[in-house]
Amino acid sequence: MSGGAGSNHNHRCAEPADHALGRSRGGWTTKIHAACDGAGRPLALHLTGGNVNDTTQFAQVLAGIRVPRLGPGRPRTRPGYVVADKGYSSRANRALLRSRGIGHTIAEPADQQTHRRRRGRRGGRPVGYDRRRYARRNHIERCFNRLKQWRGIATRYCKTATNYRGALDLAALLMWTAT
Repeated sequence: MSGGAGSNHNHRCAEPADHALGRSRGGWTTKIHAACDGAGRPLALHLTGGNVNDTTQFAQVLAGIRVPRLGPGRPRTRPGYVVADKGYSSRANRALLRSRGIGHTIAEPADQQTHRRRRGRRGGRPVGYDRRRYARRNHIERCFNRLKQWRGIATRYCKTATNYRGALDLAALLMWTAT
């Protein structure tokens, strides 16, 4: 397909075929996958349909982190530590974090614990879990609460995913400038 007068070659603004809408238990929804810093400010945002599993989007959210340096140099792309909920618990996600040298605390769901115990020695050792660090996961919840104070984000008035993403980016920018 050749580019004409109205074509958009920027992949970041490309509209997904499903408009980031998917059917979940509550009907048609959009899921926001996010990473935030220790102050609850968004570092990376990714949109999918509501029916998409969190753990499958972990690598994309992690790849979206770009923190500019104050002086010269490339932006920082590797967080110092990751705290995630049970939705992001998988061997693949833990292996990705280990390969990049990123410390992490990710809660393990009860079904994964049971499966690991049932396999015995072949199931591997239990994952590391630090309660004090996991308590800091409230920063991401606070980030979502602040984003959803915008009525358009909470209810998704925008028809297209690119417009919705634009509203998210604006809200995130205002969160960064407010602090």
